[in-house]
Amino acid sequence: MESRIKLAGHPAHPMLIVFPLGLLSTAVVFDIIYLLTSAVRWTEVAYYLIGAGVIGGLAAAIPGWVDWAAIPVHTRAKRVGLIHGVGNVLVLALFALSWLLRRPNSSLPPTGAIVAGVVGVVLVSATAWLGGELVERLGVGVDDGANLDAPNSLSEPSGGSGV
Repeated sequence: MESRIKLAGHPAHPMLIVFPLGLLSTAVVFDIIYLLTSAVRWTEVAYYLIGAGVIGGLAAAIPGWVDWAAIPVHTRAKRVGLIHGVGNVLVLALFALSWLLRRPNSSLPPTGAIVAGVVGVVLVSATAWLGGELVERLGVGVDDGANLDAPNSLSEPSGGSGV
């Protein structure tokens, strides 16, 4: 099934998710650098990265939701897409919480703000894998002849020649 929302002929959702993934992940790296160095400039930048990442994540969610809504019911792709989407809503909620906790003083975020970001990055690692499963294994958004019930890529070896 092809994507319902495209930019220059390509599915919009996979193009848009790279921005929030990069911004939010970098914010967590900057928080870790802050914890190692006590240099507050890292947390100040992380605050702005999180704000931009949450906005970017909301923008990426719109075409993702439209594409998910078009997946036929009772398919593996619909179930995987639901877990992917709900997981990413939780990721955005964790980072929004982190951003709100930082608002009073972005230079010295409370421990909870940093923990929310770390948990968000761990969760987004799983949801990003599910997104890859949707596109690469199930062909969602890229192939009208997609196999929306293909088995999990971890459960079967690929049919490649071993090259």
